[in-house]
Formats: sequence, C-alpha cells, structure tokens
Amino acid sequence: MTFATSIVAADAERDAILLQRWLADPHAAFWGMAGLDVPAVRDYLAGVVADPRQDAWLGLVDGVPAFFAETYDPAQVLLRGIHDPLPGDLGMHVLIAPPAGAPRHGLTDAVFAAVLTWCFDELGAARVVVEPDTRNERIRRKNVRAGFVELRDVSIDDGDHTKTAMLSVCTRDDFARSELAAVAAPAFARTGIPA
Repeated sequence: MTFATSIVAADAERDAILLQRWLADPHAAFWGMAGLDVPAVRDYLAGVVADPRQDAWLGLVDGVPAFFAETYDPAQVLLRGIHDPLPGDLGMHVLIAPPAGAPRHGLTDAVFAAVLTWCFDELGAARVVVEPDTRNERIRRKNVRAGFVELRDVSIDDGDHTKTAMLSVCTRDDFARSELAAVAAPAFARTGIPA
C-alpha cells in the first residue's frame, strides 16, 4: 500500500481542535497534554509558531490530516545545556493521529519516514535529535528502526513536568541504512509540500 504524504505549516486557529482531540487520546499519553482544552492547545500552537527557534507542522496522508510534527533548535529549546549540539542538529517530535477505521498496515512507518525525509531534505538537518520518555518503548523501538542511536538518559524539565528521556540522534546516512527506510520506502510517495 502506498501513502501519499504532504506536510504544511501548522496553524493555531485551523488545527487546534484537531490536535486537541489527538492529544486527548490515550495513545498520546507521553506528550503529557491530555488535559488541555482547545483554547490551551491553540495557545500552545501559537507559541510554537511564533518562536523563531521552533516550528509546528501538520502532516496529511492521502489528503487527510494524519500526523503532527514539531521541529526545534536543540541548542536553544528543551535540550539547552543537556545536549552537546553539532551544526545542523534539529530536534523533532511526531504525533500520529489515533486510528480511525480499519488499520492501515505500514502507515506509521511511512509517516515516520516522511517526517525524517522532511527534516533532512526540506529543513536541511545534518542530524535529527529526539528525546522520548525512557518508558515509551514503542517509540524508542521505532527510533532505533529508523537509524537513531540512543546516547544516554537525560532529565528534561519543560516547565510543566520533568521526564527522564533517552537522548538519541540520527544522521541522514543512519536513516538511509536503517530498517525503517528500507521497509517504508516502497510505501512512501511524497506529494507536493506547500509552504
């Protein structure tokens, strides 16, 4: 099955209701934002969009909103003083929408591949940096399948809560050699990516 993906800049007014619904779903528990109402999500999104050190993105699969991603400068946001940044480092978070209807085999791999491809090809990352909660075994396994190297546990305080995270990095070459890139490539067809 092929998934046509596109990524557009997130918009706080347009996307707050949708994102609030996704964040409230139990599968998004590690985002720690399940209790936010729509105005709070709108404010959060507006803050990310307004900050020149980070960006928010809405991803579509076959023309339907299906994932949300954030990118950020890890030297300035969230990992300041925790991560030893290299030129071209780009922090990333991704949230895939809760399943609706019949499961679509390979969708999560295709979305993850699309986001990493976006980070490397469109945003010019030399290395992508992630910091999943150490208890989030599913995303940590997905990261490793995508070529991420787990470096070490770190403690991150984002102002609302503190988490123990697994600091991990992935270069373009790491991703290109990864199991996920090999599996997802046939299922991933990128469409035009509007700004």
